[in-house]
Amino acid sequence: MRILIAGASGLIGTALVQFLGAMGHEIHRLVRGPAMEDTDIPWDPAAGGVARSRLEGFEAAVCLSGAGIADERWTPARKEVLRSSRLDTAGLLASALAGCRDRPECFVCASATGFYGADRGAEVLTEDSPAGVGFLARLCADWEAASLPAQQAGIRVAHLRLGIVLTAKGGALKRMLPVFRAGLGGKLGSGRQFVSWLSLDDAVGIVDYLIQTESIGGPVNAVAPHPLTNAEFSRALGRSLHRPTIMRVPGFGLKAAMGEMSELLLGSSRAYPRRLEASGYQFRHPKLAGALGAALAERQAN
Repeated sequence: MRILIAGASGLIGTALVQFLGAMGHEIHRLVRGPAMEDTDIPWDPAAGGVARSRLEGFEAAVCLSGAGIADERWTPARKEVLRSSRLDTAGLLASALAGCRDRPECFVCASATGFYGADRGAEVLTEDSPAGVGFLARLCADWEAASLPAQQAGIRVAHLRLGIVLTAKGGALKRMLPVFRAGLGGKLGSGRQFVSWLSLDDAVGIVDYLIQTESIGGPVNAVAPHPLTNAEFSRALGRSLHRPTIMRVPGFGLKAAMGEMSELLLGSSRAYPRRLEASGYQFRHPKLAGALGAALAERQAN
């Protein structure tokens, strides 16, 4: 297949390009800078610029673009960056693909379990659950709405509601490892908040599965089938590293240090992959111990 990918240099995008390339697919990356390969396609989402003629004839397109949600404190300026880096890219690509004569059959666009908001407690969240409230929920809802032009043009659109992707190469786990290795890990706040997670292998595998599976469209919870509380997650990570997890970071301390962004750590998301399970997707790492083992082995290999 000829597959177009935006956000190919990110954590998931890099792994996805390698995986799909190894499967024999022809991968074309949308790049903001100069093209490094003949298959690279320059674009400028902020200016709304992309050569539509270069987007003809793809079987599938994937959009994973977006500034790091936890890279900086959520000031008003940073929130605008988080919004524009997602909405501009998804919207431009959806509109450009909709205007093509030879459109892709499938458009997989990233979203997040943040769609459900941070205050859902132990509520079971499926793809049919309503949107939550707060900055992340609004961001994800608008992010998914940005792909509407593609859907209206008859392209099958899948919204990838990602949980926390576990990999030692980046993201939350990479930041946690030094703390837990030093024996300073433990629960955050009450520890009762649920964590929806998935391995990097499954993040890549799910994108590939959505491209291949014609029966799936709309929101898809890209999470493992066993969400855990923060306390359970912390104990499992400690066991994987053979370290104690007796420390505790009080919630008020996180709120004071991080402001509104503390909802990333203190918010509760008990999401389940109902659509993936119903369609027959087989998780590479359905349990946390296996996912952590794979991530730690990945770290040693590097």
